[in-house]
Amino acid sequence: MAPLVTQGTVDADELARVLIPRNGLVLERDVGGGRFEAVEGPFRRYERRVTVTDTPDGRHHVTQEVSVELAVRYWRWLFATAFRRRLRRLGPESGDRTPWWAPPDRLDPQAAETLDALALLSVILGYATILLSQTITFAAHEFGAGKPAQGVALAAVRFDLLLSFPVVALTDRRGRRWLVLAATAGACVITAVGAITPSLPVFIATQVPARGLLTAAAVIVAIMAAEEMPAGGRAYALGLLTMAGALGSGVAVMLLPVADLGEGGWRILFAVALVGLFPLAHLRPHLVESRRFRAPHPEATLAGHGGRLWLLAISGLLIAVFFTPANWFLNEYLRDERGFSAARISLFTILTTTPGAIGIVVGGYLADVKGRRVVGVIALVAGVTATMVMFAVNGWPLWASSAIGTILGAAYVPALGVYGPELFPTGLRGRANAAIGVVGRLGSVVGLIAVGIIAGRRSFGAAMTLAGVGPLLLAVLIVVAYPETAHRSLEELNPEDALGDAKRAGENPGPFDNS
Repeated sequence: MAPLVTQGTVDADELARVLIPRNGLVLERDVGGGRFEAVEGPFRRYERRVTVTDTPDGRHHVTQEVSVELAVRYWRWLFATAFRRRLRRLGPESGDRTPWWAPPDRLDPQAAETLDALALLSVILGYATILLSQTITFAAHEFGAGKPAQGVALAAVRFDLLLSFPVVALTDRRGRRWLVLAATAGACVITAVGAITPSLPVFIATQVPARGLLTAAAVIVAIMAAEEMPAGGRAYALGLLTMAGALGSGVAVMLLPVADLGEGGWRILFAVALVGLFPLAHLRPHLVESRRFRAPHPEATLAGHGGRLWLLAISGLLIAVFFTPANWFLNEYLRDERGFSAARISLFTILTTTPGAIGIVVGGYLADVKGRRVVGVIALVAGVTATMVMFAVNGWPLWASSAIGTILGAAYVPALGVYGPELFPTGLRGRANAAIGVVGRLGSVVGLIAVGIIAGRRSFGAAMTLAGVGPLLLAVLIVVAYPETAHRSLEELNPEDALGDAKRAGENPGPFDNS
């Protein structure tokens, strides 16, 4: 980034404010001679130099030059303009607060670099993850399978937990980094194999291990993000990663009209999954192991954590009963009950789900500032209600309810998704989240089979109304049983890590001071 030069003529009071060390996006220290360096901030390099010349009228001409290099590589284009506008201002940052588009707590350089790499990884995972739900209706049509067969096939895919569970659990012993990279690479390759399958059973057989690796990689990404972020940035980070995953999913949606090119057009989308190997190879040297995993931490067992484990496991089940069939049967509903073509499905998905970015950003920010529980409950109830309406109406209400459900419902993802990494110590985080995923998969299987059968006999509207009872029960559970984790460090939430935290404080106090 080129040096940011700002000039202006100010009075004595304004000059005093210009010479105050900043405390917002960056925490500065005065090193003398009008020079300020960064103590904290998401920068590889930062210096602010202020030169003052007195004017004849008793005022002061100020030249401020900020030399900065952001500690992000892949998403610099997205944030560079906002950083430039903020940092080139004369004087202290507005209210000494971080802006709305940044996490409430400052990131350090490694946290920024890690989030940068994980976001690119999420794009790759997002594309491959959504393929099956987007193309199953076209694949089933080619293979001559109806709604019940699709429900059973999609339920079978949920047994990906047989692979995802041991992969995620292994991270507690072997580390996060190499497993997330290996799982993502394997998922890209196996997903692409689906392009050459001759029948629905063979097609599903290839996607079970692919989904297992995709699920494992997504869980590990969330764990790594939580372990690197400060206390006031975990929900923000998960929201950002969710948006990156949605970007990858959006690519798949935009390519969906390819399915109309011929009976086997959907196969092209699976072959494209191999493209993900190229950015994966590039980000590999830039993704480092989680500091909390590298730091000394005690061995942990499930003993004493059963309450939290069952709380989140039941929550995952209640969510999956509704949202898994809602996502996976959407295209079948649009194609079969509403007569949408592949191109119209693609347009519908783009127009009604893109606004979900608003909910993700606002939900992540509010969850860090106002708290997880209130944001999670409101977003969950509103999103579920709007989605149930979507499966029961036609015409413009169909489009409107989908957009409203996406915006409001998306906010629950960063608000509630952080609980899995937050409520367990470092030495147990992988195994606990893997176990939670197993129970969640059970909810997915129940939801897919039940919705597939009910929709075949009646309609998707009736099926999704019944499934919506699950997340509405979860809203009650959040109110009565969930702890509030906003503004609390992982070590505060998990006292077992206190010993490791104390050792870190003696060896490397900087990175975790505000975590």
